[in-house]
Amino acid sequence: MRSPAERALLTALAVAFVAAAAAAWWTADQWVPHAGPWTRQAWKKITRPGPDTLPPEKRPAQAGAAQSGASGPVARPPRKCLKDGRTIYTDLLCPPGSQEQAVDGAVTSLPR
Repeated sequence: MRSPAERALLTALAVAFVAAAAAAWWTADQWVPHAGPWTRQAWKKITRPGPDTLPPEKRPAQAGAAQSGASGPVARPPRKCLKDGRTIYTDLLCPPGSQEQAVDGAVTSLPR
């Protein structure tokens, strides 16, 4: 059994939570358009973290070489080319007649 003070506190917290949820639902059309882009960006960052979120010792060699000034072969950035509804990923220039798009998400490259 809970004491009367504990029950009163838990009841007050439950009422405040229900009131906050109702207020959020009632005013959703005002704040959702502003929160939408932020939540999409946060979700993208959480589900597809980039190399900047890795510890320094686990970052890709390309980023480490660029920071340390080492003179080694630097990988070319990937390109996403669209032509006739087909998508081509390459590290070369896009073929003539294709449209270059930004590469979205993580890219895994394997040695040749």
